[in-house]
Amino acid sequence: MVNALLFDLDGTLADTAPDLGGALNDLCLRYQRPCQPLERLRPFVSQGARGLIRLGFEIEPGAPYYEELRQEFMTLYETRQSRQSRLFDGIIPVLDELDSRLIPWGIVTNKIARFTHPVLEQLGLSGRARCVISGDSCARPKPYPDPLLAAATALHLPADQLVYVGDDERDMVAAEAAGMGGIVARWGYLSPSLRPVEEWPALAHVSTPADLLSTLLPLLNLPR
Repeated sequence: MVNALLFDLDGTLADTAPDLGGALNDLCLRYQRPCQPLERLRPFVSQGARGLIRLGFEIEPGAPYYEELRQEFMTLYETRQSRQSRLFDGIIPVLDELDSRLIPWGIVTNKIARFTHPVLEQLGLSGRARCVISGDSCARPKPYPDPLLAAATALHLPADQLVYVGDDERDMVAAEAAGMGGIVARWGYLSPSLRPVEEWPALAHVSTPADLLSTLLPLLNLPR
């Protein structure tokens, strides 16, 4: 039986691509690199600074000047992190339904706490989530299971009683490693992966937040 839910943030609960992508384009303009259209940026947002800098500058961590670019990107993002980000359509009814049924839910994201909490405040989610685990809350972020296990501990539940909803393969890999079920949020960014999304280790795939709710109710063993 599933007794609680965990959500990824970027690309699952919230569409943060306009602000993250905007910060990358600000950085590209600074170095006379071509800007990227939003639809080109979206699939890379769940990979954070690493994926976006790879897209804009064609370099990987460890390359010369990568760390300097990453720090500049973070500073630029901080100035605009809550400008255009919004919850995906249909998310609020899902959270309201979970709250009405007294089903605890939390957030596990690789976004560092410096950015997580201001975004949650802007989105109206501060104080609603029963736990918030950021990318720097544990020694190892996703795809390691550490953040999900930390969330389970915070909720005082065994990991196998939780389900994690995310839009990136590393979300599903982390859930599997933690002993949780994973649900792929196909309305999200679905970052480029070596494996097709259909092959990610997941309990289910859902196309909309409304589908998520209908998928979860039987798992929660609650009346419809």
